[in-house]
Amino acid sequence: MLKFGILGAARIVPWALLEPATRRNDVNIAAVAARRPGVAAAFAQAHGIARSYDSYEALLDDSSIDVIYNPLPPHLHAEFSIKALEAGKHVLCEKPFAMNAQEARAMQSAAHRANRRIVEAFHDRYHPVFGHLLNLVESGRLGSLKSLRAVFNHTIPEAPEEFRRNPEMGGGALIELGCYPVHWCRSLLRTEPEVISAEALVTSNGCDEEMRARLRFPAGVEASVEACMTPGWQYHARFTIEGERGTVVAENSLLPHLGHSIIERVDGVTRQYTVAGSTTFDYQIEAFVGAIVDGNSLPTEGQDSLGNMMTIDAIYAKAGVSRVGGHR
Repeated sequence: MLKFGILGAARIVPWALLEPATRRNDVNIAAVAARRPGVAAAFAQAHGIARSYDSYEALLDDSSIDVIYNPLPPHLHAEFSIKALEAGKHVLCEKPFAMNAQEARAMQSAAHRANRRIVEAFHDRYHPVFGHLLNLVESGRLGSLKSLRAVFNHTIPEAPEEFRRNPEMGGGALIELGCYPVHWCRSLLRTEPEVISAEALVTSNGCDEEMRARLRFPAGVEASVEACMTPGWQYHARFTIEGERGTVVAENSLLPHLGHSIIERVDGVTRQYTVAGSTTFDYQIEAFVGAIVDGNSLPTEGQDSLGNMMTIDAIYAKAGVSRVGGHR
């Protein structure tokens, strides 16, 4: 049984880890840590977690913990993931993996030195919906690919405590939301792109509130990526794949268990359907545990995490958006 420790009482923890863990008999959520006094204890009591700590370091010192789940704000991903690896723990790190590619390299070097695994929590990559899209493209049903369009728009409210609007903490539309569309395109084509163009709407504190970019992949496939967190935007996650013979649109492949649709228009015939499955987080923890136990590689670790951060860095550079903060 793998014993997990959680860094921070983040809002994503219950549905990303705690709930799927209750449906398994090989995972034990054993401890949680938070920096504010009493927060971890209250979270542990509410969710039936045996131990709580008032510092992240105390959790990392717990020799009984096998895996650290790191859902902290992005500016703390590198620092505490590296410390966890050095403490002999495997790490499941929330997206975005790091503040930049430099940090991603440092994290992976730490994993190599410690002989431990660090996996990025792109949960949607493990759901049968994305597997279906991969199979559809690889089958040749669409013919040669021509273009991709990947969009994830979702309002992130303006609030003083909202780290997703603070660039020094890893906030911004591209790194917070756009990391998914970038990952969809890279995962589907399994190659790294060149950034052709990018433009951003930047707030007074230097946060990219909107980002749009054009990428070119080998073999000439172009992709457009959009991420907007402007107040008033409705949740909108859509991945469009265009080939010589037709188009496939995946509506909400990000969280398909909350409702999704796949629309094929191929050779003049239209089909609309869904793909059965559990939550994306159930598939993610299943893959993660299996990899730790069996040693098999996962699609959201290693070069994949580094490649995603390199593309994000390149988009920011092309858009002229300066990024600050991060662990050096």
